[in-house]
Amino acid sequence: MSQPTIGALNGLATALRGQQKKLTERWMQLVFGDAEVEHSDDLTHRQLADHIPRIFDEICLVLESQDMDTQEQAIEHDAREHGKWRWQQGYRIDELVRELDLLRQVLLAAIGEYAHRHPSFDRKREERARLITDQTLSFVTLTSVREAVGERDRKLDDYTGMLERANHELTLRQKLISDLYETRMQVARRVAHDLRNFLNVFATALQLIGRSQAKNERAIALAKRQVADMATLVDEMGEYSKVLGDDSILTIERLDLTELFDELMLLCHASAHAKGLTLKGRVDPALSMVKSNRLKMKQIALNLLSNAVKYTTTGEVELAMVTSGATHWTLRVSDTGMGISEEDRERVFEEFERAASDEIPGTGLGLAIVKELARELHGVIRFESYKGRGSVFEVRFPQVLEINDGAEAV
Repeated sequence: MSQPTIGALNGLATALRGQQKKLTERWMQLVFGDAEVEHSDDLTHRQLADHIPRIFDEICLVLESQDMDTQEQAIEHDAREHGKWRWQQGYRIDELVRELDLLRQVLLAAIGEYAHRHPSFDRKREERARLITDQTLSFVTLTSVREAVGERDRKLDDYTGMLERANHELTLRQKLISDLYETRMQVARRVAHDLRNFLNVFATALQLIGRSQAKNERAIALAKRQVADMATLVDEMGEYSKVLGDDSILTIERLDLTELFDELMLLCHASAHAKGLTLKGRVDPALSMVKSNRLKMKQIALNLLSNAVKYTTTGEVELAMVTSGATHWTLRVSDTGMGISEEDRERVFEEFERAASDEIPGTGLGLAIVKELARELHGVIRFESYKGRGSVFEVRFPQVLEINDGAEAV
C-alpha cells in the first residue's frame, strides 16, 4: 500500500473521530425511529450507546492501520460484550443485526461525505475505506450475534436445569405423598388390628360373665382393662394429631422446674406402683426457673415416663433434671426395661413405628410426639439403649427459649 493511500485513510480516521459524537447521535436517532428495533424504546440513550463508542474508535484504528488483525482482539471483546448486553436487555437476534446495520449505514454515509468534501480522496481510496469498514462491522455483527445466541443457549440450559430440578422435586413430592398415603393405610390397619384384639378380649370377658357367676369379677376386670387400653389408644392418636395441627403462637413463660418435677412424679407414681416398679427422681439443686413452654415440656416428660413404665416389667424408672453447661439443662428418663435393639434405634422416633411386640398396646406415637415437641422447644434428643438392658432418653433444652416471630412471652 503506498504511503499517500495510508495517509489519506489516516485523514479519514481523524475526521471520523472528530464527528464521533455527532455520528453516534445520528445512529441512535435511526435506531429509536426504526420499527424493526422494538426493544430500543425500553433503553435510555446511555444504555443504547453501550459499547458503540469503543467499537467506533476501533474501526478508526483499523482504517489507520488497514489491518484488522492488529485490533481483532479488542474488537472481539467489545462485540461480545455488546451482544451479551443486548440479549440481557431483551433484544431479539434480528434487532441486534438491524441496529448494527444502521451503524454501518451511518459510517458509510460519513465516508461518502468525507470523499465529497476532499477531492484528493479519490474513488479508489473511498472504496478501500468502505471495504475495511464493512468487513470490520461484519465481524462485529457476527461476534455479537454469536454471543447473544450463546447467552440464549445458556439461559435455555439454566431453564432446562430448573425444569429438571422442579420435575425431580415434583417426583419426590409425589413419592412423599404416596409414602404418606401408605403410612395412613398402615396406621389404619394397625389401629384396626389393635382395636380388633381389644374387642375380641372384651367379647371373651362378656362371654365369661354370661357363663359363670364365679368368674364375673375376673371377667369384669378384664373388660375394664380393655376399655382403658382402647381409650389410651384413641387418646394417643388424638394427642399426636393436635401436636401436628397446632399452629398457635408458642407461649414462653417462666417455669419452675422443681414444681414441674413434683407434678410429674405424682402423676406417674400410680402407674409405676401398679406394675411393681420403683419410681425415682432427682433435681439438680442449681436448677430453678427457666423460660420455656410449660405445657409442651410436661407433655414431653409424660410421654417419656409413660413409655418407660410401659416397657419396663421389673426394676425402676428414674426422672432427672440436671444442668447442662451454663445455658442449658437436660431432662433425663431412664429405665431398666426391655430396651431397644440396634436395628430398631433408627426408626423409634418415626410415627407409627414401635420397637416392641404387639402384646404391648399402642400406636408407636409416643416418641414421635416427643420429637415434634422437642423441636418446637429447641431441644436436642439423644438416647442409649440395649436390648434387655433398659434405656436412657435425654432432651437438652436451653434455659431461656429465645423469642422469635412464632413465639410470645407472658
